[in-house]
Amino acid sequence: MPEITLAAESGRTIGTRSTRRLRAEGKIPGVVYGHGTEPVPVAVGARDFRVAMSGEAGLNTLLSLDLDGTSLLTLARDIQHHPVKNVVTHVDFLIVRRDEVIAAEVTINLVGEAVEVQHGDGVVDQQLFTLAVKAKPADIPPSLDLDISELTIGGSLHVSDITVPRGVEIETDLEATVVAGQPPRVQTAAEEEGGAAASGESTAGAGDSGDSSAE
Repeated sequence: MPEITLAAESGRTIGTRSTRRLRAEGKIPGVVYGHGTEPVPVAVGARDFRVAMSGEAGLNTLLSLDLDGTSLLTLARDIQHHPVKNVVTHVDFLIVRRDEVIAAEVTINLVGEAVEVQHGDGVVDQQLFTLAVKAKPADIPPSLDLDISELTIGGSLHVSDITVPRGVEIETDLEATVVAGQPPRVQTAAEEEGGAAASGESTAGAGDSGDSSAE
């Protein structure tokens, strides 16, 4: 996975007023921490951070943080957003080492076409969108693909059907369903109505039987 260099400034003043000033200057306040080091308050350019995180790796983008002439390999974690403006208001940078195994969440992409499901007017129902994995920082894949070409109505594909690159360990339950082929919604609704009607007739029949015995 490629690394992106991001310039960071240390020595920012902590407090509401200074934080507002930084944001007004187009910067994002943050903290660098990890591996037993004391947390260091920093600031990064908002635009540079947005561009760095816009790649396919998302939160798993390796950031080479240039801090006071020192390069720190980090991952962006605990990104906070403004509730209305949806802009980043704070970010934590976790220091990582190239040779350590870390936990990450990876997006699952469905590839191929579920032809049988489509021909039967069924629905491809994706139930799991991310996968918990463990790997060295450079080995974390941007995303993982699952081929749904063989999916059928009534069938399902599981985590165990996903192929992961060498050096990546899956933490999610292998039996967890990722995607299922559901019958047409109209058919499902009709079956539910039919079941309800049959249940009503059965109840009515039981009531008639009781009246007859009473006579």
